[in-house]
Amino acid sequence: MAEVQASEPTAEHLHIEKLIATRLPTSPIYAYLLAPIRVISATKGHVICRLPLSEQHMNSAGSIHGAVSATIVDWMGGMAVASYDLREKTGVSVDIHVTYQSSARVGEEIEIEGVAERVGGSLAFTRVNIHKVEGGTRGRIVAAGTHTKYVKV
Repeated sequence: MAEVQASEPTAEHLHIEKLIATRLPTSPIYAYLLAPIRVISATKGHVICRLPLSEQHMNSAGSIHGAVSATIVDWMGGMAVASYDLREKTGVSVDIHVTYQSSARVGEEIEIEGVAERVGGSLAFTRVNIHKVEGGTRGRIVAAGTHTKYVKV
């Protein structure tokens, strides 16, 4: 039986890995909340990452804090834009909207999917979904967000 070889990472995957290594540490909030994040896949305008949840992600009721979910939507919207055309600068937020649908707790892992739905000359429109990982695969949705960014250089 032939051994299945993992495919080479895409240029987008390598670019997102580089941004995580170089830019994440320069943002105190992202470094604090997202340091253990790992890229699962990245293609043009589409990024999937996973993040194990710890105490620092929780609210007083022991569930993922809404501000953490909003920060994830903010960050992942930028990563989706970066993966679209391998840009370094992902713009500034114009609008972020988050809908909270279920919870996740300490010790669980979440899967974050970011999609750049449109990247224009001035604005980029992204969609971000946060799912709980259940049985090793993407499970129920925790939060869904949209993020509009001003991207004109």
